[in-house]
Amino acid sequence: MRIVVFGANGPTGRLLTEQALAAGHDVAAVTRRPAEFPITHERLDVAEADVHDTQAVDRTVEGADVVLSTLGVPFTRKPINIYSDGIHNITAAMVRYGVKRVVVVSSSAAEPHHHADGGFLLNRVFQPLITATIGKTTYADMRRMEGFLRGSDLDWTIMRPSGLFDAPGVTSYELREDQAPGIFTSRADLAASLLEQAADARFVHKAVAVTTSEGAPTLFQMLRREAFKRD
Repeated sequence: MRIVVFGANGPTGRLLTEQALAAGHDVAAVTRRPAEFPITHERLDVAEADVHDTQAVDRTVEGADVVLSTLGVPFTRKPINIYSDGIHNITAAMVRYGVKRVVVVSSSAAEPHHHADGGFLLNRVFQPLITATIGKTTYADMRRMEGFLRGSDLDWTIMRPSGLFDAPGVTSYELREDQAPGIFTSRADLAASLLEQAADARFVHKAVAVTTSEGAPTLFQMLRREAFKRD
């Protein structure tokens, strides 16, 4: 299978690329900065493209069997359109070349809900605060992306992780349609779930929550990590 990965140079995109190659697939890793891409392999093509560039995106999709998108940007209060503009250009190229399967990363916060594992702080304080302030433009654009896919004729699946953290390997993650009680998702599990959906039709035309339990941090540990993070 030839898999095209958008956002390949991000943390999840790199893991997805490695997992896809390890599974025997041919991979086209799409990034704006190909010289910085750290992975090399005989079955890997590193393609330069900005998802806002229609012609560049078109070139990367030709010959694909499936398209996987891990596009993402840091929170900002400025308007964001990478998700909606990106999926518009990606799907236009897919239609042009007859590619039907696309799986994209969104977020559980695109459709805020009560997390059974979240407690008062997450459900009543942090989630409402983030979705209304620093995450507002991000989640609004994710919803535009999701709406665009829902109106398309493609075989789409939307993956919705919760709080992302790094883990040493893939675990027995949980997939649940629409919403899940869990509050964490490892990047390794998110990448594995994307690759799983490349050849799985169970969740076509559905949004899927991805939850990691094994090795997940506590909410306090996650908040402390974010508080002391340095660019």
